[in-house]
Amino acid sequence: MTGNFDVETVAGGVPIKMWTRGVPVDDKARAQLVQAAKMPFIFKHIAVMPDVHVGIGATVGSVIPTKGAIIPAAVGVDIGCGMMAARTSLMAHDLPDNLEGVRSAVEQAVPHGRSVGRNKRDKGSWGDPPEAIVTAWTSLAERFARIVEKHRKLARANSLVHLGTLGTGNHFIEICLDGEQRVWVMLHSGSRGIGNAIGNYFIELAREDMRRWYINLPERDLAYFPEGTQHFNDYVQAVSWAQDFAAVNRRMMMTNVIAAMRDSIAKPFEAELEAVNCHHNYVTHEQHFGENILVTRKGAVRAAKGVMGIIPGSMGAKSFIVRGLGNSMAFDSCSHGAGRVMSRTEAKRTVTLEEHIRDTTGVECRKDADVIDETPRAYKPIEAVMAAQSDLVEIVHTLKQVVCVKG
Repeated sequence: MTGNFDVETVAGGVPIKMWTRGVPVDDKARAQLVQAAKMPFIFKHIAVMPDVHVGIGATVGSVIPTKGAIIPAAVGVDIGCGMMAARTSLMAHDLPDNLEGVRSAVEQAVPHGRSVGRNKRDKGSWGDPPEAIVTAWTSLAERFARIVEKHRKLARANSLVHLGTLGTGNHFIEICLDGEQRVWVMLHSGSRGIGNAIGNYFIELAREDMRRWYINLPERDLAYFPEGTQHFNDYVQAVSWAQDFAAVNRRMMMTNVIAAMRDSIAKPFEAELEAVNCHHNYVTHEQHFGENILVTRKGAVRAAKGVMGIIPGSMGAKSFIVRGLGNSMAFDSCSHGAGRVMSRTEAKRTVTLEEHIRDTTGVECRKDADVIDETPRAYKPIEAVMAAQSDLVEIVHTLKQVVCVKG
């Protein structure tokens, strides 16, 4: 053991370095990490963040460095999912006593949730995208057309109609207060339908390549593209575009949330006095230990020295604006949140509505049975998660939500 992490050795694989002291780690998550550590192209070691839990494709809260290959399922299907936060000039006393009207205004300004049915428009998409959304799409359209030229199946995926929309699950929009009672807006979303389509399409393509080349894998989600192949290059092009879509998506949502707040809060205010927009499900080229490699962060945030990031808690817990300390052993990374301790099914089965209501006291949010899978008890204690990564980031602002909008 060295530093603030523990090391697990893997027979036939690279070590696993875990920043998990004081937080629970599920045995299934450990087994999933071991499988990834045995892949021949993993560089140096796998770094594990304190919010670690089992994920689809790869362990959430893991940093997977590779050299010469890329694993699409490790990035996943919510490509570019991440956070944005912006401080306003408002103070707590500038907010109305009853925040229901503010929550309603935000809900009307940003499509959220999901509805499906024959000849019905998904409530989580735009029926007729506003002019600002159409304009923002123009910065993405040409590159998307080049991707579709080579991969026609992606043409049918939702793209423009999902730009500036929230989605479902753990995606949220919050109005928060910091320690000085200043008002922040914080939101969490990714590349929506088009990112999901790109992710699933290339994951299946990688599996087909493995079958074609007779490569046997311990787990089919570890299917990969070797560097230098056409599919590797196409995936890098598509995933980079989806990550840019996600960043624009968050920026457009932030613009519309601020506009909605201006309509529902009497006092004029400035916004984005401090702003952070960061991914936590993505892959990128970086240099570590003197070599150029690919770093896949699956539920992890880049925390290079001086780089700002966001680590949210659950819908009843604190969140943190952080500054990276540049820990090379963690490949300059930190956690992306608290991390689940219960599956969605388990949360709905074991947490009562009364407990959810009690745990979200003081927050203007949904307090119905359909949101219990996101209840605070389904997540690890955020204070323990932050303590476990004290050598990865320093806390700059501590936020507590007063309004939370869920899809």
